[in-house]
Amino acid sequence: MTAPPAPPFRTLRAEVDGRLGRLTLAQPERLNPIGALALEELAAAAAWLDTTEAAVVVVGGDGRAFCAGFDLRELTGPRPGGGPEDHPGAPTPALGAAMAAAVSSMRALTVASIQGPCVGGGFVLALCCDLRIAADDAWFSLPEAELGIPLAWSGVPRLVRELGPARANELILTCRRMPAAEAASAGLMNEVVARPVLDATVSERAAGLLERRDAVIWTTKRQVGEAAEALVPTSGAWAGTDELVAALRVLLADGAPGGSDQR
Repeated sequence: MTAPPAPPFRTLRAEVDGRLGRLTLAQPERLNPIGALALEELAAAAAWLDTTEAAVVVVGGDGRAFCAGFDLRELTGPRPGGGPEDHPGAPTPALGAAMAAAVSSMRALTVASIQGPCVGGGFVLALCCDLRIAADDAWFSLPEAELGIPLAWSGVPRLVRELGPARANELILTCRRMPAAEAASAGLMNEVVARPVLDATVSERAAGLLERRDAVIWTTKRQVGEAAEALVPTSGAWAGTDELVAALRVLLADGAPGGSDQR
């Protein structure tokens, strides 16, 4: 099976070596924020990877961060590098929801490789992956409530699945930083390792997964995903899209902050 070449992405890299794929956020100088373009490219990269032979895909971020979160500059002005058609308030909640659906529904089993900050929309991206391995310097936070907006992009149901209602409420509303060790003890991470060995560990785990037949990997992922979706659906009202639209209208009327959503 010969896949078409990867599209020319600006915010990430997508590549495949045989049955192993990689999807890497690639704006390390800004700690890999995800704005409208990155959301579009993540969805497109997921679709492209589905055309390849990849059975396992490692999802990561260049540099010292996995992802600093949503690029808040786009709330009050055109997205960086955008044209005149871009408008305040992009990316829309629909783009985030589409990204989450595209990544979580990929045929390949996804393994998040997480170091440093994993914030807001980046945290949701990690939750969309099937397995998560973190460095001991990784930390997680959801600053949306501090910004006056609800967690969307299907982040709430995904957190409820992993943590249960009480801990999900606490993490979302306190906006506190959760260190990697706590995330592992809460069941959010499959493994936490020393930062210098993160890449080697993820590569070793991916190689172990690739010892299984493709059909077994794909079937298991589908079965687990459908069971999880039956327990706590990520679509519809629980995804939070309508609530985020309403909150952004208020935020834009009051004047939104700039920067990324890292806290």
